[in-house]
Amino acid sequence: MISAKNKNNLQKVIGTFISLILAFVLLFLTFKNVDLSKSFDIIFNSSFMFLLLFAASFLLSHILRALRWQVILRSIKPNTTFLNSFASVMIGYGVNCAVPRLGELYRSFFAGKLENISRTSLLGTIVVERIIDLIFLAISVFISVLIYSGNLYNQIFWLKSALVYGSIAILILIAVLIILVKQREVFVRKMEKLFRFISPKLSQKINYMFNMLIEGFATLNSRRNFMLTMIYSVLIMIVYGLTSYLAFYVLRLNNNYAITYEMGWIVMTISAFGIVIPTPGGTGSYHFIVKSVLEVLYGFNASESSAFALMTHFFSYAAFISSMLILLKTINMKRSKNNLEKLNFISVIKSSREEDEIK
Repeated sequence: MISAKNKNNLQKVIGTFISLILAFVLLFLTFKNVDLSKSFDIIFNSSFMFLLLFAASFLLSHILRALRWQVILRSIKPNTTFLNSFASVMIGYGVNCAVPRLGELYRSFFAGKLENISRTSLLGTIVVERIIDLIFLAISVFISVLIYSGNLYNQIFWLKSALVYGSIAILILIAVLIILVKQREVFVRKMEKLFRFISPKLSQKINYMFNMLIEGFATLNSRRNFMLTMIYSVLIMIVYGLTSYLAFYVLRLNNNYAITYEMGWIVMTISAFGIVIPTPGGTGSYHFIVKSVLEVLYGFNASESSAFALMTHFFSYAAFISSMLILLKTINMKRSKNNLEKLNFISVIKSSREEDEIK
């Protein structure tokens, strides 16, 4: 008989395998009729000056993400450091490049260890952040529909359904969370009664986890923190659009097309659906959607569209992984000077498990 632990590990392996198969299938469908030699010629002929601007814009978007997370974390710990927040964010994205959705857990592992905060309460803030991201993605897509010169719903046949059903799901989730927060004590009592019959220890643990998750929403009760969170969220989307816009200039596509910020915004918002699909780092799903958007909406040829998808995805992949390694080394050097143990991907999991056992 398979133990619960082995069953969980098996599910993770199967999930990873499925995501890899999906990535390979989508990559094949994206590039099967593309002359990739032409795409790589475009990439190798990139503008170095605009590549630097593209990199600066990319970095700025994630600096803003780290700053926003610091605001959300104020309900748990008001004085988190920017380095720890930024490092945890980038480590999370780096891990996501290898295993989809595992990065959120690792972000909480590292931030919890660096700031001495409960991993569960950190996960609560990440849940808040993801909900905010989904809300602003939906708003951004709607803006794209308004600013596009044609009928975006007709051009991208699946977009309207994704926006409608996604918006409904977000509204339901928000409503459920509001009810849970307002009826916190009632919910906790019912959960305790339900699980007490199974295991008193399990009941206490679920109660603890739920309370910690609720803490993740507490920051937004402050008007100042709420406004800061919204401002940072708007800035993040604007800079994302700028990064996408600059990518056209990196590849010198402005020599053949009239490039506008509107194009960058629309490509950014629709390609975000490729990141939502659970493939490693959006591999395959991102390429498929970006290539389709550029060809269908703006008439780019297959080689140019593929070059855009390959360059932007490879850059983000390389940036996340290199940042993860550099920041982890920087943090460990700092910890060594303070006579603290060095961190790695195994040690943070062990310390998190020990915390769970204590709780």
